[in-house]
Amino acid sequence: MNRLIQIWKVTDLRNKIIFVALLLVATRILAHLPIPGIDTSGLRTLFSSNQLFGLYNIFSGGGLQNFSVAMLGVGPYITASIIMQLLTIIIPKLGELAKEGGEAGRAKINQYTRLLSVPLTALQAYGTIILLSKTSGTNILGNFTPFQWFTTILAIVAGTTFLMWLGELISEYKIGNGISLIIFAGIVAQLPTSIQQAYVNLTGAGGSISSTGIVTAVAYLAVAFLVVAAIVMITESQRNIPVSYAKRVRGNKMYGGVNTHLPLRVNQAGVIPIIFAISILLFPSLIANFFSQAKTAQVANAAAAVNAFFQNQTYYGILYFLLVVAFTYFYTAIVFNPDEISENIQKQGGFVPGLRPGKQTAEFLYKVLNRITLAGAVFLGLIAVLPYIIQSFTHTQALTLGGTSILIVVAVVIEVIKQIQSQMVMRDYEDF
Repeated sequence: MNRLIQIWKVTDLRNKIIFVALLLVATRILAHLPIPGIDTSGLRTLFSSNQLFGLYNIFSGGGLQNFSVAMLGVGPYITASIIMQLLTIIIPKLGELAKEGGEAGRAKINQYTRLLSVPLTALQAYGTIILLSKTSGTNILGNFTPFQWFTTILAIVAGTTFLMWLGELISEYKIGNGISLIIFAGIVAQLPTSIQQAYVNLTGAGGSISSTGIVTAVAYLAVAFLVVAAIVMITESQRNIPVSYAKRVRGNKMYGGVNTHLPLRVNQAGVIPIIFAISILLFPSLIANFFSQAKTAQVANAAAAVNAFFQNQTYYGILYFLLVVAFTYFYTAIVFNPDEISENIQKQGGFVPGLRPGKQTAEFLYKVLNRITLAGAVFLGLIAVLPYIIQSFTHTQALTLGGTSILIVVAVVIEVIKQIQSQMVMRDYEDF
């Protein structure tokens, strides 16, 4: 409590927190700004019964269910980020720009990502509307003219671009990652609706909770508490690699002679693999819908088979788990390069006790990183498919525990707390 009072007393930090909160409120207003001419009467049942659309609705902050101008959320921007990160590996010039270009290089990559987000948003908007229309079995479009199609897609592109800009603006204030906070705000905004729905499922037609319902509610709360505790433990867990720095004499001064450690986090990737996996899972269905009415029978049948595969909850859950594990390794390899870390340690006169600097140290870091990443990847995968695991045991969708939502909320809260604490430490240091 004293820490909160101290944070509130710092005028600059207080203004940052208030401004970020207002920006998040703006994202919620945008998520409820509807697209005219859309009939959403048959969509709410679809989102409550289909896990894929339910998850996508979470990442859109509820905008998809409301069919708002922000119905895609920051999904296209995330997809564009995945594509650009893959291209930096495939195309040498982009790789050099990302690694050696410094701040200017990263700014250039970010600019390419923004530009790529625009056509992806238009493509995804058209595919999502067609997919929802066919899956829900209702004519949500009515009789759309080409001009109405153009204005609708333009509105969605504008909404996603505005959200993308808000996310980058929030990140500049160093109160957490802007994109993650926008997703976080969408999840928290749906909590009252989720609690109300859970209450209705427990009470049933009688209007009162039975003893069985109380036991069920207590069991779900206990599981939720254990899941939150496990997420915090895995998020904060790390393997410390001891690093020693030899003594060096420069002029009349001696440097080094320090023993420290290199922290390797169990979950280096955070919630990014789950976000990547969701974006990839949605893409095949969107593409298949463009060919579902193809005149060639083979193409139409292939598109129908793709849609049927992704509507199968079992196949979807298995693929979801595998994608999360794969993306955890992929993103960890991007953010943590043992060769570069080993080289930097060697340049600074450091070494891992018992190992030669350079190649042997890099091989050791690769070995340790692969082992601990496996634990983090499997954990993220299990969290992602937690709703399916619970449904297989309970045979009901009532009070389904959204592991992905809990993971994002907990991870974002931890990140925000750390960034605020780091700013407080810097201010204390400057005052000292």
